[in-house]
Amino acid sequence: MKNFKLASIALSMIFSQYAIAEQKPLLQEGKSTLYQRVLSTPSCELLPTNDAKKGEKVPAFSRYYVYKRENISGTEMLQIGPDTLGKTVGWLDANCAVPWNMQMTMVFTNPSGRDPLLFFKDRASLEKVVNDGEPAKILEPMRTALAQKKVVPEILSQEPEEFVDFQKNFYLLPILQGEEVMNGRGFYERVLEVASVTKEDKNSDNKTTQPQKSDQEIVGFRAAVVFVIDSTISMDPYINRTRDAIKKVYEKIEKENLLDKVKFGLVAFRSSTDAVPGLEYTSKMFVSPNTVKDGKDFMNKVANLKQATISSKEFSEDAYAGINQALNEVNWNEFGARYLVLITDAGAIEGDNPISTTGLDAKQLRLEAQHRGVALYTLHLKTPSGKKNHAIAEAQYRELSFNSVVNKPLYYPVNAGDVDEFGKNISLLANALSSQVKLAYSGESAIGSAVHAVDNKDDNKSEIEKDASLLGKAMQLSYLGNVNNTKAPPVFRAWVSDRDFMKPTAPTAEAHILLTKSQLSDLSEVVKKIADAANQGLISSGDMFAQLRSVAAAMGQDPNKIKEGTSTKLAELGLLGEYLDDIPYKSQVTAIDEDTWKGMSVQEQEKFIRDLNSKLRHYRVYNDDQSRWISLSEGSDPQENVYPVPLEALP
Repeated sequence: MKNFKLASIALSMIFSQYAIAEQKPLLQEGKSTLYQRVLSTPSCELLPTNDAKKGEKVPAFSRYYVYKRENISGTEMLQIGPDTLGKTVGWLDANCAVPWNMQMTMVFTNPSGRDPLLFFKDRASLEKVVNDGEPAKILEPMRTALAQKKVVPEILSQEPEEFVDFQKNFYLLPILQGEEVMNGRGFYERVLEVASVTKEDKNSDNKTTQPQKSDQEIVGFRAAVVFVIDSTISMDPYINRTRDAIKKVYEKIEKENLLDKVKFGLVAFRSSTDAVPGLEYTSKMFVSPNTVKDGKDFMNKVANLKQATISSKEFSEDAYAGINQALNEVNWNEFGARYLVLITDAGAIEGDNPISTTGLDAKQLRLEAQHRGVALYTLHLKTPSGKKNHAIAEAQYRELSFNSVVNKPLYYPVNAGDVDEFGKNISLLANALSSQVKLAYSGESAIGSAVHAVDNKDDNKSEIEKDASLLGKAMQLSYLGNVNNTKAPPVFRAWVSDRDFMKPTAPTAEAHILLTKSQLSDLSEVVKKIADAANQGLISSGDMFAQLRSVAAAMGQDPNKIKEGTSTKLAELGLLGEYLDDIPYKSQVTAIDEDTWKGMSVQEQEKFIRDLNSKLRHYRVYNDDQSRWISLSEGSDPQENVYPVPLEALP
């Protein structure tokens, strides 16, 4: 009898565990793989039962999955869990939670050069500004009133003038709904309903509605300028000029007692040593800004930097290897201002080239630099020997060095590779960047006005100096946002535009998709299948779509979606996850159908395949980067952690 009871208990435990494993959250309406989610607000209490009157406070912005909905005395109660694995932790009053069906969130761009983003109370108030051909007439009275701390009925809050660091003060601006519209001046922008949910910090003042304006010196502000220089044959004159320029800047900053405030670094690159062992290195850190002491120390460390004595396998060099090393091996968090300057006379080896050591392309490296808050310059030496390579290299480096603050590439060609012109540019740049630190320390930079246009006194400056001035202000805003612990506004449900009203080409916020490990893995697998099918499509477009229909069928998609028909778009095959279905953003890949593919040239089709493969390589970087995976709720399984994937990285 005793053994029978023990067996019964064991079976009961097994069935109980099986029941928990089988329990799943409620599905979103019309979805087969997406579950209902909510975000907690500061007023939420986690209740032990659906009729309990008192519970425990839960951290604001926590994401929970909804397992049950029950009406208790006229109040909707939600049984919630931290993940999708069947574990429930209690009940929430639905009135305190914000529904979140999309997996999209917005991230503020650096506010330098644009006006602060406004949170409108309703869509009608926002559209009144969007549809007006002269929005300034409506906006100026609003912004004046806000500056005077007056209530503006249409506005719930505004973005801080200091930069809100997404990495340090993680925040969610979940997109609840939205669409792309044409504004009154003929530009496209997106109107979005968002729920702003930020962490509550009881130990610090909230600086969300009244951002600090500093006309005083910025204590602790330091700059790092890392040169990434081509050290292959023919580069000695430029290496020497770079050394000379840095030596002069060091002499200047030592006289001005700024030695601890501006640090220079240098990485040299060549090409694959597997292909040509005599090159000695593919990329090498000669000087780190984290450890360099002074100008003498810098010059000693780069004294042995010389051009290679033998040629590389190809004319293009592995510039991306040098940039990647600088981004990953420099501790950028020690610096408020972060600059990387690429110097080369050749194009970069693309990520799909067998001798590439990074597997990454210009767009991926630009996103990696953006993630670290690093501004990326390119000085492209257009020497006569590289004439056939100039156009390819320029396209690469314009993509690589595009900067959203100045809304253009930080790309500066040196015609004919003129050594004197290069020397002038490198001196201008090094001086301009280090001068921004001096201005910050002396209090001469008007941080409060950095959101407006460049001052008139900049009119006589060179393009390099103007760009450096605007970027310097952006870096200071970012630094102030960090030291002042600036947070996103604690607003729940508001309407915003993702473009500046006065400068519609300037984004106010950028969208990210929050993907779990399994979703990123699924996305990688599907993108690979699309790339493989596209390779077949180079031979026959029919083969491509026949293969994709087979893939869709194997994934269990609705047979009606995948029936034969040349008009079927990739999106309609249901290959990509449901989390991409309703987002208010367009995808180049999902819009392609068989007719579009047939109409593309071979070069366009090959570029399409290269782009897909480069995204795949970038997904591997995301997967391996543990520092950027985020838990959205306490107690959730690690596999429910999410990665903020920029829209640019999606297919």
